[in-house]
Amino acid sequence: MFPSMPPLQAAVSKLSLSSVLDILLVAVLIYQLIVLIRGRRAVQVLAGVGVVLGAYFVAILAGLELLRGILAMVVPYTAFALIVLFQSEIRGALMRIGRRRWLGFGSRLQRLESADEILLAVSRLAQSKTGALIVLERDTGLRTFIESGVKLDAHLSRDLLLSIFQPGGQLHDGAVIVQNDKIAAAACFLPLSMNPTLARTLGTRHRAAIGITEESDCLAVVVSEETGQISVAAFGEIEQNVTLQRLDERMARHFGRRAGLKPELARRHSLPAARGGQER
Repeated sequence: MFPSMPPLQAAVSKLSLSSVLDILLVAVLIYQLIVLIRGRRAVQVLAGVGVVLGAYFVAILAGLELLRGILAMVVPYTAFALIVLFQSEIRGALMRIGRRRWLGFGSRLQRLESADEILLAVSRLAQSKTGALIVLERDTGLRTFIESGVKLDAHLSRDLLLSIFQPGGQLHDGAVIVQNDKIAAAACFLPLSMNPTLARTLGTRHRAAIGITEESDCLAVVVSEETGQISVAAFGEIEQNVTLQRLDERMARHFGRRAGLKPELARRHSLPAARGGQER
């Protein structure tokens, strides 16, 4: 009745534990590839590569020698083209694989006092609608971006953060990079995300926050000078309009410590009402 069942049963009976493990690992790799390219320009590029390869095989089957000869010169260079086009995505994937958290190395910014100083500064900046971008280094070093700004190597404190982002100051524009419990540099230049799926309302600070988290495993905190809203970015994704409690939870989870927002700070902080216009 089902002539295909015996061969199928025979194939299933020959499966060993290593074969099942092999299939599962390949499935995980395919899933990770789909997650990596989802919503990015890689989808269109891979579609174009698929069309070229499809045309090549059609030319072989149909005996189209001229087309096959032209495509035969192009196909061997496809792998090199993919590496060049997807270098940022490949770098990000390798950094995710090599995160030190599961390799047993220590995380950064574990001191509760340092997190409180950042939260207090962000609270004041949000209430006064002062634009700010604070990048918290984790395992991937940010030396390249630190050298693009003004090196400080100063003790982390809310007063220093507020002074740096004071409107009209020399260090107001750009990002502050925090290493361990110190402010490494200010007025740093960060790469802007080129993700086409991002909302058009996101301004330079928000795109820079996403861009730096696409390049490394850091956490970026943004305060909008238009609305005073707080946003937090990690691993190329941004969460907007978060409360201080939510920011503390994200920081705690990202750096492997327990959340501990002071009750008086949580009660005092309230997000300003959002207004129209582009975020900056």
